[in-house]
Amino acid sequence: MSLPPSGLLCQLLESPEKTLLFSALPKLGWIVNSSRPDSIQTAYQIIAGPNAESLHSKEGLIWDSEKTTSTQSSNIPYAGDPLKSHSEFHWQVRTWDKQDTASPWSPIQKVRIGDLSLSNPTETYPLEKSEFTPTQIVQKGDGHTFIAFEKAVFGTIRLQLDSTEDHHSVEIHLGEALSAPCTLNRNPDGHIRYRKISLSLKKGTHAYTIEIPPDERNTGDMAILIPKEIGEVMPFRYCEIINTPEPIDSSTIKQIMVHYPFDDSSSHFESSNKVLNQVWDLCKYTIKATSFCGTYVDGDRERIPYEGDAYINQLCHYCVDREYTMARHSHEFLMHTPTWPTDWILHSVLMAWADYEYTGNTDSLEKCYDDLKAKTLSSLARNDGLISSETGLVTNEVMQSIHLNRHALKDLVDWPSTNFEENVIGERDSYEMVTINTVVNALHFQNLRLMTLIASVLHNTADTDHFHQKAERVRSSINTKLFDQDKGLYTDGETSSHASLHANMFPLAFGLVPIEHQKSVITFIKSRGMACSVYGAQYLLEALYLSNEDHFALDLMTAQHDRGWWNMLKSGSTMALEAWDWKYKNNLDWNHAWGAVPANIIPRFLMGIRPLEPGFSKILIQPRPGNLKHAKIKMPTIRGTVSVEFENDAAKEFILTVDIPANTTALIRLPRSNKTQTTVLLDGTEKKGIIENKSISLEVGSGQHTLRS
Repeated sequence: MSLPPSGLLCQLLESPEKTLLFSALPKLGWIVNSSRPDSIQTAYQIIAGPNAESLHSKEGLIWDSEKTTSTQSSNIPYAGDPLKSHSEFHWQVRTWDKQDTASPWSPIQKVRIGDLSLSNPTETYPLEKSEFTPTQIVQKGDGHTFIAFEKAVFGTIRLQLDSTEDHHSVEIHLGEALSAPCTLNRNPDGHIRYRKISLSLKKGTHAYTIEIPPDERNTGDMAILIPKEIGEVMPFRYCEIINTPEPIDSSTIKQIMVHYPFDDSSSHFESSNKVLNQVWDLCKYTIKATSFCGTYVDGDRERIPYEGDAYINQLCHYCVDREYTMARHSHEFLMHTPTWPTDWILHSVLMAWADYEYTGNTDSLEKCYDDLKAKTLSSLARNDGLISSETGLVTNEVMQSIHLNRHALKDLVDWPSTNFEENVIGERDSYEMVTINTVVNALHFQNLRLMTLIASVLHNTADTDHFHQKAERVRSSINTKLFDQDKGLYTDGETSSHASLHANMFPLAFGLVPIEHQKSVITFIKSRGMACSVYGAQYLLEALYLSNEDHFALDLMTAQHDRGWWNMLKSGSTMALEAWDWKYKNNLDWNHAWGAVPANIIPRFLMGIRPLEPGFSKILIQPRPGNLKHAKIKMPTIRGTVSVEFENDAAKEFILTVDIPANTTALIRLPRSNKTQTTVLLDGTEKKGIIENKSISLEVGSGQHTLRS
């Protein structure tokens, strides 16, 4: 039977009543619900009115789409009279299926319109607050209490205390780390956070929300500031309170967390590997906890948005919550407020394409198109297509075109470099920084490849051809001028003889490596292990999974040494670290979302859920299990939740169970049991599959399916 549509979106917001919208013709979407297999929406009807009563009575409507034949269930423009500033409307939808049966009407969604004279700002939610009770309270002495909470948050505490006098002074110590059991570390390494705050009590019983003093470094002119109505925050998990006039218990102290709206129930993952499960939990929580600014920022030390950080944050956010506005806002902010690394400028196009892939919405592509063309840095190209920031082509005009006016453009590769600080090993794998840089040019190629797709989506035929030709020129130049035929490896640059992990994993991740050279490149990459930063791990793991090296990739994600996420857990942090360990970056912090890579790698590659068509109208499901015996995931998409579960017994069979949202289809790729396998059991019926190297593929419709390979 058909069920009411759910998950209504207006301008990609599931709860638009919490904020204001700035479009006179907003775009609408919903999740189609049906218990019938292979269910496809064949038509929809949207009605909108000034209030909920108008929808109930069907009188005074401002728009009625009537029954509209279409499978589209997202990004549908409101087509009534243009909305006016400071107005509101309500809307709902119903759908028809292949049997021409109408669903019940959806719940009603309320939308508030802001000032439409503003220049098309990206709609976002205001920040929210959540409250948590202590998990441990220890009385350490008269008036001295130690308090622990389940996890670190960005926020503050609220206390209720009774005093017999005014001006009784209480010491409050907040921090992220312990120096001993039930003892807060008041002198932590690097930028692990600790603050001492004095509180003057008033006579009688009062509730106090502790005011966090601002930090000069993370409240500067480039930092994203916390709204005044929210109040300053800091990351902390532990608290020691000294000189209280009465004992503290769980009813008199709360941890107040500031975060972007987040649905903890949207996603779930568990597997037969306990370390991997803990890594997932760490990384998923990191995405929620580090949303405290409403814009993706590097961490607490600076609170500055960086494109490379934001791209990883974006991919992770899509996989753990059905939320798209914070990513779009961060991306569009960075378009006009970029940071200095050449590599980071080249991440803007990657962010733009990811936004479109996961939403199917072209608004941001259209708005940013000219800027995106500049962000490819094609203006720095030689005749062979290769680019450099060191050949005198970085003119004032170029800098203006990419909106960079604070710093000079400089290649990064990875961070920190070997010479960042004394006694820091660095994360570039001894990369030789030369004028024509292989990593930068691999990113440039990926920019050109994606701009080819973006131009095609926007029906710009001339630019589609233009970017395709440029991409193929760069591909050829990289493979002839930056590849050492004798070594079978990419060197760090045109005049370098050194081959690093980075110079090889980026070309492999972006599909630059010809088939005949893949074996030597992959063998070398595996020999280097995790010789990169937590940022570099994004591209290393992508390269490995795309090359069918899922066993090795899984080993890296679950490694129990100091270059892995297990070491972050071992450190005592509940958020991802900025670096693998203090010795690799001795000013690291404990709250960096760029360290949460498995939050997107596990859903996108290990479980293999990615959009085959923008907006998930067609879904790829290609699990790469490695040696996992069992795993299951629930992942949100704009069209509904995708569930995937597998049982993996290499000696017997691979069993995959999927639940595909209505109004979508899926291409499922399974590992082949042997070289002669040509069929798959689909729901108990033998089906001939499409053979692709080590996998066998077939298409399925919506609903629950079991496949055996």
